[in-house]
Amino acid sequence: MPIHGLRSNMLFASFILCACILTPAQTHNSPPRPAQPSGPDYSGMYSFLRDGEFVQVNVEKQGRVTGFVSRYGDTESDRGVFLDHFFRQGTIDGTRLTFATETVHGVSYEFRGTVERGAGKNPGDEAYYVLKGTLIENSMDEGNKTSSHSREVSLKIFPQDLGSNPANK
Repeated sequence: MPIHGLRSNMLFASFILCACILTPAQTHNSPPRPAQPSGPDYSGMYSFLRDGEFVQVNVEKQGRVTGFVSRYGDTESDRGVFLDHFFRQGTIDGTRLTFATETVHGVSYEFRGTVERGAGKNPGDEAYYVLKGTLIENSMDEGNKTSSHSREVSLKIFPQDLGSNPANK
């Protein structure tokens, strides 16, 4: 093949390659479609039973909830130590929330309740959302005897990071 014909074929191939690369890019220049509105995001860190303890709730797709309870140990061997009880199961349906934790040092928790609007005025404020419902504490003693204690709780969401708000900088 003569050099002139090879050069023409290379130019033609370069043109086709550029056209293939640029055409999809041009179709992406159209204005973005607005995101479909979704329900409120109840994810966050909520107070637990004592000062310094908390529940981390992560609302995921299709009603799945993950997270953990972080609490102080209260037995002789773990007094004052933070213990994390990861959710073994958690769901949300609208505002109805349930979760159950793994057993750590003989203790596990179950929560059944709702997510409600609290006293916080704006998203990101303390107590903007509140978990209200029944918390069941299951404990197993050294003889493997299980006991359960239930109580009504109101767990407030902690304020979100103030540093992320441009008005506060």
